[in-house]
Amino acid sequence: SVGPAIRLIPVDEVVYFKSDEKYTLVAWTGGEALIRKSLRELQGELDPDRFVQIHRAVVVALPFVAQVVRGDNETAELHLRGRPEVLPVSRSYSPRFRQM
Repeated sequence: SVGPAIRLIPVDEVVYFKSDEKYTLVAWTGGEALIRKSLRELQGELDPDRFVQIHRAVVVALPFVAQVVRGDNETAELHLRGRPEVLPVSRSYSPRFRQM
């Protein structure tokens, strides 16, 4: 919701979701917005071939992954296409990127 209006964000433009306490930040090619749905609720509605969890608080769209840089202790950093953010990949989710 944006004031009295509801903004529709096409799912194919979503770059990532990030949990932000009671809300979830949606970053997409057109900007960012906060929604009142938890990350856990969203995960059940997302295509698992397109969206993967990389951290307990972050789900990313695979088509927007530009590079994964391995770090210490089996962690990693994920760089995105067309966005400046670098997202953390925790140890428990890093095995998904080892085979890429």
